[in-house]
This record gives sequence, C-alpha cells and structure tokens, in this order.
Amino acid sequence: MSDSVFVKGLVLHAYHGVMQHEGKVGQTFKLDLQLTIDLAEASRSDMLRHTVSYDMVVKTASEAFCARRYRLVEAAAGAVARAVLEGFPQVRAVAVTVHKPHAPIAATFDDVGVTIERSR
Repeated sequence: MSDSVFVKGLVLHAYHGVMQHEGKVGQTFKLDLQLTIDLAEASRSDMLRHTVSYDMVVKTASEAFCARRYRLVEAAAGAVARAVLEGFPQVRAVAVTVHKPHAPIAATFDDVGVTIERSR
C-alpha cells in the first residue's frame, strides 16, 4: 500500500535541547509527518470518517511535541509518533521528521534533524 496523509512544515516553538539556554529561550522547530493509511474507502466515499482529519493530526502532534521538554529531538519525535499511532488506529505507520534549524552548532548548515519511523 502506498497511500498516505502528510503534513509538511508544521512550525512549533518548544524548549528541547541539551544546552541550558535551549530550555530557557526555546526555539522554532519544523515537523514533517507522513502517515501510512489505506485511503481506498475514503477515495470512494468522500467521507472524513474513512480517513484522518489533518486538523486532529496537527493537534495531536503539537500537543505531544510541546507537552514537556525533551533533551533530544529523537525523544520528541518518538513521542509524536507514539501519539499519532495511539490516537489514530487506522494509521498503519508514521514517519516524523523534526528539523532543528537553529541547532547550537558552530557551523553553517541548511538543516539538521532526525526522522523516526514507527509502525504497528
């Protein structure tokens, strides 16, 4: 199956990071979500109940990501993946990418982050 629902570039302010100042000031993160889900019925019925609501996916991901401070973005991404799988039983797998564009690295870079993939 290759059906999916995705959200790209979800911008959230959170306080994740190992450095002390990251916990005080926080920073902007971007999340990309790709949910593997069978959309055959939704494509025939045109009914929301046969898919997932983007709005509810964003709400679930945002709450999981911002609920607490994580030292590692790996842990924050894992929390989002768990929340999506727990909140949406029709989702078979989820990939969560966390972009940390303001990571405290003494280098010039376009982007850093992690991708976590989880499935049932």
